[in-house]
This record gives sequence, structure tokens and C-alpha cells, in this order.
Amino acid sequence: MTTRSNGGEHHGPSPYAQRRPHYGGAGPSYGGGSASFRGCCCCIFLLLTFLALLALAVALVVVLVVKPRKPQFDLNQVSVQYLLVTPPSSTASQSTVAAVVPAAAYLSLNITLLFTAVNPNKVGIRYGATAFDVMYHGVPLGVAAVPGFEQPAHSTRLLQTRVIVDRFNVLQADAQDLVRDAAISDRVDLRITGDVGAKILVLGFSSPKVQVSVDCAIAISPRRQSVTYKQCGVDGLSV
Repeated sequence: MTTRSNGGEHHGPSPYAQRRPHYGGAGPSYGGGSASFRGCCCCIFLLLTFLALLALAVALVVVLVVKPRKPQFDLNQVSVQYLLVTPPSSTASQSTVAAVVPAAAYLSLNITLLFTAVNPNKVGIRYGATAFDVMYHGVPLGVAAVPGFEQPAHSTRLLQTRVIVDRFNVLQADAQDLVRDAAISDRVDLRITGDVGAKILVLGFSSPKVQVSVDCAIAISPRRQSVTYKQCGVDGLSV
């Protein structure tokens, strides 16, 4: 812009030039923040890896020192209070029962089961609550419940539970077999199965759950009201 002062010309800065913003200097940089974030993630990953390796090393040391063994859980004794098999017609004779196929039969049962838990380890074991099924020909009749408990090292514990069945209705083919087994063979075969879950306790920490499947077969004489056969085994050990 040109102005005149006292007859002369004076050249000054343009108002536009005075208002025009200046963008001198370097702009903000984001490279440093990204590098810091990557470094932080790398440190966290290394820390987690170290902790995982440390936990694995501790677990290996514990296994080598403790040498954990599977617990033993077995059915030690069965006591019969009563076992009654009643056909639909209570006045039917034994020959009639053998000749006629009953449409149903009623089983009443009261037995006491005594289990033995053996801990052969150098450390304690925590057992979870267990329910054993009592079955006839695969038909569930009742449940024997065993509450959870803790067992010290190198110890044996006896656990008692009772199964009471009141006039369980066994239908069709199973009813025929049940009546014949009781009236003719004087032998009622039952099966007791269940899964026992246990955890080994080391320095206040518990190991992953170990499950032992127990399978027992028993035979009861209705006339003598006693157990005539018992065979138990462990199907397998699963983790």
C-alpha cells in the first residue's frame, strides 16, 4: 500500500500481510508416543511370560518333591436293613409269580454303605461332594450322598451313608426280572456308581481337579436280608 505524507510517498506493510498467520516451526510429532506404547506392551508381555515360566517351574518342583498319587476310594461294607420286592398282587403264590409276567413290581430298600478313603500322599486332599447312584438293570433306584471333606496326608477315613427306597415302581421287563430274582433266585443284583472329585492341597493352593470313577456290583439275598456278593473297581482316572 502507498500513502502520501507531506507530498511524498511512504511504503508500509500491507494490512493483509499483518493479519496473515504464520506457520513457522515444526508441527506436533506422534512417533515418540507410538514407540512408548509399543515398548510398554513389550514389557507387559515379557513380564507375563516370566510369570508363566515361574509358575511352571514351581509346579514342576512341587510334582518332583510331592510325587502326588491318586487317592483310593472304595466301598468297604454294605449293611442291609431290609429289601422287599412286592408284586402287584401280594396274594399271588410263587408259582403264579413265575408263570405270569407282572406289569409292575415295587421295590423297597434300606441299606447302609461304608466307604473307605485312603490318602497315600505327603500332602492333604480336598474331596468334593459326591452322589453315588444305586441302580437295578440300569434303572436308578436311589442316591447315596457323601458330603465333601478334607483328608490329611497318609490317612484313612471311613464315610457312612444310607440309601432308602420306598416302594419304587419297576415296570414291565425289569419288573419281571426283579420278581423272579427275588422269589426264585433269592438274589437281587444292584450296581453302585459315582465319580469322586479330589484336589491335592500344597502350600494352601489346590491342584486341578482329579476325578476317580467308582463302579461296584453287589448282590442281596431278600430271604437272608444280607449281602452275598460284592465286587468293586475303579474304571479309570481322568483329569
